[in-house]
Amino acid sequence: MLKAIQIAKMEYITTFRSKGFIIIMLLAPFLFSGSIIAIKVLENRVDTTDKKIAIIDRSGIISNHLIEAAKIRNETGIFDKEKDKKIRPAYLFETVEPDNKDPKAQQLMLSDRIRNGDLHAFIEIGSEVLHPGENQETRRIAYYAKNAVMDNVRNWLQNLINIQLRRLRMYEVEVDEAIIEDVLTWLNVEALGLASIDEETGAVKDAKRASKIEAVLIPIVFGMVLYMMILMGSISQLQSVMEEKTQKIAEVMLGSVRPFEFMMGKLLGGVSIALTTSSFYTIVGVIAINYMGYKELIPYETLPWFFAYLFFAIFMFGAVNAALGSACNDPKEASSMTFPAILPVVIPVFVMVPVIQQPLTGFATGMSLFPFFTPILMTMRIATPTDIPMWQPWVGLFGIASFALLFVWLGGRIFRVGILMQGQPPKLSNIIRWAVKG
Repeated sequence: MLKAIQIAKMEYITTFRSKGFIIIMLLAPFLFSGSIIAIKVLENRVDTTDKKIAIIDRSGIISNHLIEAAKIRNETGIFDKEKDKKIRPAYLFETVEPDNKDPKAQQLMLSDRIRNGDLHAFIEIGSEVLHPGENQETRRIAYYAKNAVMDNVRNWLQNLINIQLRRLRMYEVEVDEAIIEDVLTWLNVEALGLASIDEETGAVKDAKRASKIEAVLIPIVFGMVLYMMILMGSISQLQSVMEEKTQKIAEVMLGSVRPFEFMMGKLLGGVSIALTTSSFYTIVGVIAINYMGYKELIPYETLPWFFAYLFFAIFMFGAVNAALGSACNDPKEASSMTFPAILPVVIPVFVMVPVIQQPLTGFATGMSLFPFFTPILMTMRIATPTDIPMWQPWVGLFGIASFALLFVWLGGRIFRVGILMQGQPPKLSNIIRWAVKG
């Protein structure tokens, strides 16, 4: 075992002496969080260029209301008086008479004005929007823009138009105006967690406001960091072992150590590198979150599970990849083995969103209890605000620990034969035979 530790130490020192590795390790958090940083930096940098919108109102009852609402908005809502600064764009509307003879030509003409920069968008309001019938064209409200789906003007118009249509329908049945305003009052539904007991005073604590950062971002960060660490600490074993075999380094090493010690040294080195790197990311992350004022969102209770799953995941995936690398004779064969080796790590990334959204479903539970998927998915489920049954993380840990031991044993048998086998392609039948017979 001492020789395995010496090999691990050599792997560790060699890796951290590599400038390329250090650069990647330092840049990875910035590359991973680039979109988050960009959102934070640009959140107050709004495009304040005035938006000119044309209205084709075939109903004849909406355009004046939109123009009046935009006028009020432009007078009261687009300037920050304290900073004496424009913070939002003005919405400027113009009415266009409907061309009932050739509506397509009119749509093309207005679309060309948008392309030329004369208009930001135009909206077409059907003739029967007040009392929509079966005819889809006459009840239609269509918004045309270069990027209509992501356009804030469209959302503003949609709410305004629907509220006005409801108001007009109630006017028709002679509902009192004061009652109409009461009926149309809009209240947002607050997202809160659960009430709890203060352990010190015994008083009931108010439920805290739920956060998208806590519900979505933190679980995804845990999942993606685990994904990167598994790739860094285990998947790279395939190429590394293949290179040492083809360059005859392995033959020299095996003159003084047993094959299993050689493989175990590689695995311990991978574990050490992954744990060191993830510890660095954890410390930097905690400091950054504290600096941004979100220290209450740091899930300290998830960190032990994170490191435990990472430890066994590196052993499990590392043993598989070291064994596959020992069976390869050149980079081409190693490349053909990379996809099946990486697939069990990639699959959890594809199901992250449904698992985070509903962490207690049978799908989420079953996927996270499958040992290959446990490290990423179980850690993400633990990191969500939802309390999952405590037996599940323990069963998941036992499952991955058992699989890690099994694959280290099987990988050692494959490694022992494959590392000295030259010229024979890595066929599945051969790999299975080596695993069974040793």
